[in-house]
Amino acid sequence: MELAHSLLLNEEALAHVTEAKRAVFIFEWLRFLDKVLIAANKVDVKEKQKKLVEQLTGLISSSPGPPTRKLLAKNLAVLYSIGDTFTVFQTLDKCNDIIKSKDDTAAYLPTKLAAVACVGAFYERMGRMLGSSFPETINNLLKALKSAESQGRSEILLSLQKVLSGLGGAAASCHRDIYKNTRSMLTDRSMAVRCAVAKCLLELQNEAVFIWTTELENVATLCFKALEGSTYGVRVAVSTLLGTAMATALMPKQATVMRQNVKRATLEEVLELMATGFLRGGSGFLKSGGEMLKGASVSREVRVGVTQAYVVFVTTLGGQWLERNFAVFLSHLLELVAHPRATQTHVEAVYSRRCLSFALRATLGGLLGEKAQIAAAKEICLAISKQMRAVEAVVNDPSSESRAGAADVSASQHVMVCALKELGSLVQSLSATAAPLIQEPSIGFLETVTSVLLHPSMAARLAAAWCLRCVAVALPYQLTPLLERCAECINNLKNSPEAVSGYSFAMAALLGGVYQCPLGIPHSKGKMVVSIAEDLLRSAAQNSRLSLQRTQAGWLLLGALMTLGPSLVRYHLPKMLLLWRNVFPRSQKELEAEKARGDSFSWQVMLEGRAGALCAMRSFVAHCPELLTEDVIRRLMTPIECAMTMMSHVPAVIKVHGAHLKASAAMVRLRLYDILALLPPKTYEGNFNALLRELVAEFTLTDNSANTTTSLLRSLCHYDDSVLMGSWLQETDHKSIEDQLQPNSASGSGALEHDPSSIYLRVPAGEAVPGPLPLGVSVIDASVALFGVVFPHVSFKHRLQMLDHFAECIKQAKGVRQQAVQLNIFTAVLSALKGLAENKSSLGPEEVRKSALALVMGALDNPNPILRCAAGEALGRMAQVVGEASFIARMAQHSFDKLKSARDVVSRTGHSLALGCLHRYVGGIGSGQHLKTSVSILLALAQDATCHEVQTWALHSLALIVDSSGPMYRGYVEPTLSLVLTLLLMVPPSHTEVHQCLGRCLGALITTVGPELQGNSVSISTIRSSCLVGCAIMQDHSDSLVQAAAISCLQQLHMFAPRHVNLSSLVPCLCVHLCSSHLLLRRAAVACLRQLAQREAAEVCEYAMSLARRAGDGKDNTSINLNITETGLEGVLFGMLDRETDRRLCSDIHDTLGHMLSSLAVEKLPHWLKLCKDVLAATTEVGGTVASDSRRKEEEDDSKKDEMDDDIMFTSLGQDDKSKPSVAPRWVTRVFAADCLCRIIHLCENADKAHFDLAAARVAKTKNPEGDFLVLHLCDLIRMAFMAATDHSNQLRMAGLQALEDIIKKFAAVPEPEFPGHVILEQYQANVGAALRPAFSPDTPSDITAKACQVCSAWIGSGVVSDLNDLRRVHNLLVSSLDKVQAGKGASSQLYSESATTMEKLAVLKAWAEVFVVAMNIKKESQSRPARPAQGEDEEVGDEDVLPPDSLMTLVQPELPSLSRLWLAVLRDYALLSLPAEFSSQLPPEGGAFYTPETIDTARLHYRNSWASVLHAEALWLSSTGFGTAEDSAEGKSASITGPAVASTAGKNPDDLVKDRLHLLLGISIEFLCFPRAEEPIEDVMSCLHALCTLMDSPNARTHIAEDQLLAVELLNVLHRLLLTRDPQSMQLQVTTVVQKTIRAAQEHLDHIRSSRTVEDAGGEECVSVLGEGGDTGELLPGKSLVFAAMELLVFILVRHLPQLKSEGKESVRQKPQHLCDDSSRLVAASVTALAELPSLCSPAGSMTILPTVLFLITGVLRETAVKTSDHSVSVPVSAALQAIKTILSSRAGRSQTQWSALVRSSLASVLEFSQPDVCGAGVDEVSLLTAVTLFLLSASSELIGVSVLQKGCIERFRHGLGSEDPWTQARCYQLLLSVFQHSCRSLSAPYIHALAPVLVEKLKSIEHHRPSTPAELQAVQEGVKVLESLVAMAEEHNRVQLLALLVPTLISYLLDETSFSSASSSSKGLHEFALQNLMHIGPLYPVAFKTVMGAAPELKTRLEAAIRSRQANSKAKAAARQPQPSVQAAPTIKLKTSFF
Repeated sequence: MELAHSLLLNEEALAHVTEAKRAVFIFEWLRFLDKVLIAANKVDVKEKQKKLVEQLTGLISSSPGPPTRKLLAKNLAVLYSIGDTFTVFQTLDKCNDIIKSKDDTAAYLPTKLAAVACVGAFYERMGRMLGSSFPETINNLLKALKSAESQGRSEILLSLQKVLSGLGGAAASCHRDIYKNTRSMLTDRSMAVRCAVAKCLLELQNEAVFIWTTELENVATLCFKALEGSTYGVRVAVSTLLGTAMATALMPKQATVMRQNVKRATLEEVLELMATGFLRGGSGFLKSGGEMLKGASVSREVRVGVTQAYVVFVTTLGGQWLERNFAVFLSHLLELVAHPRATQTHVEAVYSRRCLSFALRATLGGLLGEKAQIAAAKEICLAISKQMRAVEAVVNDPSSESRAGAADVSASQHVMVCALKELGSLVQSLSATAAPLIQEPSIGFLETVTSVLLHPSMAARLAAAWCLRCVAVALPYQLTPLLERCAECINNLKNSPEAVSGYSFAMAALLGGVYQCPLGIPHSKGKMVVSIAEDLLRSAAQNSRLSLQRTQAGWLLLGALMTLGPSLVRYHLPKMLLLWRNVFPRSQKELEAEKARGDSFSWQVMLEGRAGALCAMRSFVAHCPELLTEDVIRRLMTPIECAMTMMSHVPAVIKVHGAHLKASAAMVRLRLYDILALLPPKTYEGNFNALLRELVAEFTLTDNSANTTTSLLRSLCHYDDSVLMGSWLQETDHKSIEDQLQPNSASGSGALEHDPSSIYLRVPAGEAVPGPLPLGVSVIDASVALFGVVFPHVSFKHRLQMLDHFAECIKQAKGVRQQAVQLNIFTAVLSALKGLAENKSSLGPEEVRKSALALVMGALDNPNPILRCAAGEALGRMAQVVGEASFIARMAQHSFDKLKSARDVVSRTGHSLALGCLHRYVGGIGSGQHLKTSVSILLALAQDATCHEVQTWALHSLALIVDSSGPMYRGYVEPTLSLVLTLLLMVPPSHTEVHQCLGRCLGALITTVGPELQGNSVSISTIRSSCLVGCAIMQDHSDSLVQAAAISCLQQLHMFAPRHVNLSSLVPCLCVHLCSSHLLLRRAAVACLRQLAQREAAEVCEYAMSLARRAGDGKDNTSINLNITETGLEGVLFGMLDRETDRRLCSDIHDTLGHMLSSLAVEKLPHWLKLCKDVLAATTEVGGTVASDSRRKEEEDDSKKDEMDDDIMFTSLGQDDKSKPSVAPRWVTRVFAADCLCRIIHLCENADKAHFDLAAARVAKTKNPEGDFLVLHLCDLIRMAFMAATDHSNQLRMAGLQALEDIIKKFAAVPEPEFPGHVILEQYQANVGAALRPAFSPDTPSDITAKACQVCSAWIGSGVVSDLNDLRRVHNLLVSSLDKVQAGKGASSQLYSESATTMEKLAVLKAWAEVFVVAMNIKKESQSRPARPAQGEDEEVGDEDVLPPDSLMTLVQPELPSLSRLWLAVLRDYALLSLPAEFSSQLPPEGGAFYTPETIDTARLHYRNSWASVLHAEALWLSSTGFGTAEDSAEGKSASITGPAVASTAGKNPDDLVKDRLHLLLGISIEFLCFPRAEEPIEDVMSCLHALCTLMDSPNARTHIAEDQLLAVELLNVLHRLLLTRDPQSMQLQVTTVVQKTIRAAQEHLDHIRSSRTVEDAGGEECVSVLGEGGDTGELLPGKSLVFAAMELLVFILVRHLPQLKSEGKESVRQKPQHLCDDSSRLVAASVTALAELPSLCSPAGSMTILPTVLFLITGVLRETAVKTSDHSVSVPVSAALQAIKTILSSRAGRSQTQWSALVRSSLASVLEFSQPDVCGAGVDEVSLLTAVTLFLLSASSELIGVSVLQKGCIERFRHGLGSEDPWTQARCYQLLLSVFQHSCRSLSAPYIHALAPVLVEKLKSIEHHRPSTPAELQAVQEGVKVLESLVAMAEEHNRVQLLALLVPTLISYLLDETSFSSASSSSKGLHEFALQNLMHIGPLYPVAFKTVMGAAPELKTRLEAAIRSRQANSKAKAAARQPQPSVQAAPTIKLKTSFF
């Protein structure tokens, strides 16, 4: 393929390519040329132009395929427009000659088509440059058009379209000819030709004025005719033509109007014309006389097409036009639906209604902004009230002509349904923004809608009920009042049948909407509904005029009640079961008696009643599965079985009383089937026989003369098979009206009145309003579904009987009926097979299989494609269920044989699908042996160019096989791929199904090759380039489904081989598709963008912007209609969110934006913030900001009309409006933008600290002006959050408050560089207060108030506000909320459920708790400040100097007494609610302080959100007030406000109270920490641990915990478990704090006991010492021992942070000690400290049990963390370890001597071992190890005396230390030696003195020649001298002379003479001074010895005297000498942080 990439065609290479690959080679060259020509240098192109033209024109006659000719034409045109145009006319003539040629053979056709394509491309590209040659060309094309076949016709028409677009107004002379010659083809046989003509005429109407003036009526009639029998593609094309022509007629383009004086059409004329099509179709205007009026109704295709045209018409005119003319448009549409011709039968009426609803939704929903929508809703309201007045006049005035009036009323119902449905949709989409519409009294919205509840027609009443449900969902605060209002009306108007029916519909609808309102309704409303329903059912029999309505209403309400879920239904269940039992006869005898009596009316009421009861049961089973115990099911089965028995009697009753009972009977059956399908089949298996008889009779139409077919077949067949079923439409924007054209009965005629119960059920996904199908279809659907459920449980014998019966039924029926029966039977069989597969059961023995197989095989040859599809699917399912290789082989073989012999299309398609389905359901492994045969047969069938249907089915099956075979298909990839490419290059584009299947195949092949596609081998490169070529061909296809397939193929390629997909061409293509009118194409484009944005968001955005720039340059302006502005692709996607309604598409857009945001937001911060800000700031003023712009523009246009230039003349008004986003962002998009804002803040947090540091950000900004930081945009952030938080829309308010909270938390601590001591958020106090205030107004929903409380506590606790008065503003909001909480239960009138109140109250208490915790922390800090710097926990607290430490406390203090009680009540509730289910009987029956028993399930969630902060606060309060005992006594009995839960404290004694409270708090903590779920926030865990710490600070709690040792053990075990599951270091530190406090508590307790015992028996010292864990034996029991539990936990922490501790010391190479991070070292240190305290909790024997471990760990920590640091500081763990060694060694009471000695010795031995110089290597902190050795020597001297091995080791270490290079180490070593030498026990110190003193002396003597050069070296010498001095001091008198003889000469040797003194360094001088002082000090101390020494060496004396003299000469020195010197110098300048000695 690479050889094809050259400017000229490489003919040599082409000659070497095989015949099959030649077409691909040429196409690849043309593709390359297409890219290269635009970018190439013009000179190069001109050089080679001649040769290129030759090659290209040569290709025209080589019969190229469709994609090739398209590219060829494009390249030639581009070549001429870039290069010279000399030869262009020759080429044109050549093409014209080919077109004129008389050769009509099939072989010559491709050449002709290529010539036609070239002509089109030339004119499109060069237009007027081709001068006056066009008339000839056009005539030529028109002539050819007359004789051409369909492919030629469509190609010529497309060329004509291009010629017209290229020439524009210049071709006016030919316009009439073109119109005359093409218009007749609008009714062409070929659908592709119809599409082409429509596009051609659409182009023509841009310039040809006559089309939308004189010829307008004819064009309309032609369009109506063209719609008859049309396909979806034709409808789209024709409706676009019709709609655009009509719009142009109304508002012509200015340029054309100026050229010719044109009479404009009026709006009335245009609408009248369209209406003709809608009402009369293509049969023309009443020309054919009167008989037309009575004639058949309009064909559905025409009606659907005209509906689409209405939408095009309005869209073309734009949103502003619609705003201004909405009233006219609305009344026109409503008149249409009221027209008798639109509503001849009920189904027709439903169809017409759906069409007009679609037209309204598509225009109102998409084109109008929120303000305009509200205005439109007002118009609709007016229309409804006008209609209603007319209806009331007819109803109230019985005298007028009854027939006309009745007709009016029945017509008005359809108007009402349309209007109310749209009104509901509007309100629902506006959500909370619709509040002004509902509240404005002048509109009377609710009055208008409720007035329709009394309409005589049921459909209108249901529509009104639905509309009310929409209001309630949009504005949940309306729900309760509406329910109450309806209840009141039902009670007041009990005697009006319409009122009973209408208001019960409304109540049912409202109840059904509750699940969409998270805040729910008060529990009492449920009781109210039950009583109303009971009352209606009871009174039904009293008044026969009302009995039907009352019965229906009663059961409807009960059914609706069930949707409220188990928590409410639970209370009414016994009553319900009773009601159900009473509806049906109790026994067989009663049944018989019943049959005999009653008239037809009573039977009707009875049947309706039973249907209603069954419906309510079904609702119960569906919505309350938790309540379905075995007992309940048993009690339900009694009435159900009775209903089954009754069913068999009904036919006889109908015979007696007349056929009008049939509907009621069918309704009973429907309800019965519905409920049985939901119950487990085991419960009714006794009734299978009777039931199956009913079911089979139902769907085989035994008693049904109509040929009704089920609607389920589509859903039971595979979604991917829709391409085969022809008429099945995939998802499009027009789905809701296109459904009418589907082949099954009553398809798309769903309406509420078919099944009133759907008013309260959940709306099926993807539908706006529930639309149950007519009863006839619904019953069959239900029977089929139930058959599928029951079949797997039926015996084989019965299965066989049924299957044989099916075959018989099919045989008996004839013609259309046979098709219907067969469709139903197949749906049932598929349903049964699906049931078998899901139950994993088998089909049955051989005869059952045979019978089933015969049934299925028979249908594979059925002429109906839908049946063939079903049969194929059934075959696959059968293979799946049977799962035996032999059976599968037989089936496959049968199809192979058929396919080899059959020639007819039907069997070839059926059996090829059979092969695909077999593979689909058995998978690659199961059908591997048939793979080769299947593939070879299907590849052969796919090449059958004579029949495209066969190709489609074969390719579809091939795709299934490729998909299911996976890697097994790898061997067949190349041949399949080459076939796919060949077909893509050859098949005419009009056969879109073939191309779609080719796309499926290509996608499946790409998946099969998979990641291999990244490879570079030749074969892989070929496969890859073939795939890319295939995608390129499909991308260029005209059909949107094929383009969508191309995109998904490229998407898969990008997944496997991202480097090979060229984003620079793919992304612009996707951007263009975003504006496509085809849903599937938009979906594919967004799905692809979503994947690309995950990996390469930056490139994607960049390419999209470059596309926008290109479009702006205006080069290829014609082809692209794009909305990409400076906001880039992101802006387009945000805009799409406003227009799109498809769920999947919107969620993909959200994801795409999310991916872009996470990879780009930080780099392009200002861009993204501006995006969010623009979306959020969009006002909802009339028509949005945009409208005012374009209005202004229009005014300017008017003034500029005179000076119009050419460019303006050719733009149209309509176009101009469309290029801007037409509406302000809707609330849903704004909510998304607010979420994006929060994500941006979060992303910046993880990126760079400067985002949250103003000073740093400013510095960085000056360095790099490009960079940007979040903190610089703080003003915008606050503004956005404020706008969102104060919006109309509740969802947006929530998002805004969330954003505000995030901003406060992240920016609270950012200082303001210009005003030190202040923070930047201070300047926004007013904004924050203003954003919060509205959330506390009384009418705000609870969830928003709850959120606002959270923000309040964050704001108060953040410490931003320093002024008490400012704080008070926000604080007052919380105080007012607290008053609400204290008002207790049920004080206010309730709008929402009790759990909403719970949520709000708990949120308030949580907020207070958080504020109190912060206040206490500030107070604690301020108290501890003088002692040490602040240690705030999480909250940084600003400027303490301004804010007195107690100011927050002063705000909280007054509320504390009541708060603490409320907090306790919350904790009590929470403790009860978190009990396991089996204790539910112990819960108080009246509920808790803040929850009611009915809402217990939802309340749990709210408690879970708030308990942690409350616990922490309560713990702080209790520990600060001594567990509240003082408060309690003061309070006395005033604790009534929160009810019984709190008041019970009064009578108890304080100690019990303390115990109770402690156990409550501890219990909650331990229960939570025991098992914190992963999703619990870490803050909860921290609060809990803080609370535990706080509790331990209180002495009461400490004693309680210590007394109950098991409690403490439990606590430690739980904490250990917590450490295992949670990582954060801060949490682990907190845990160690709790552990330490627990150990301390135990110590205190033990000390207390020991001291009290000692007092009791002064003699019993021994017995006291045995106290403590371990007793005499020293055994510690796991589970009971506190020490053991603590050890477990501490060991875990140590090993976690120092894993080397575990490893035995046996390894030869030891790792270096490591430097831990701060947190880790703090943790390790804390653990070590805790470990050292443990032995004190044990008895002597017990301590001996744990000490080996403890010492092992401590010495281990020392070994692993003793790292040398540059500043000689000692790390925290090391100092802790040293301290611990000291603690342990110094506490040794009563331990057995031998064990203890052994222990101490071995510990020292191990320290010595790992501190060996050759073992420990360089970076070890030698000093710390020496310190440890010294500690052992000093603290455990008695155990170590005389152990020569240890002694030798210690001496070695000291010797090594003395010899160290590092002066600092030497100095410390001297200090440590000093402490050993001075030890009181001589026997310990003597050996060290003997061994080390000589070394010391040597070291000191050597100094004379190496004088110190640094202060450190000087200090080392000084320390050494001190040791020697102390030795002198310690010696006995008689030895002192000898020692002084060592010391004095050494000191004197340090003195300098006068000459060298002046030049010496400061350290050297220091040494001189030091020596002199010491000598002066020693002389007087030991005068005798000193004299002796001095006398012995006269030269010493002279040096000393000289030094003294020079000193005295120096007067300053004299002054210094007077002060007593020695003591100053003696203190070492290096101090350890902790003194260990």
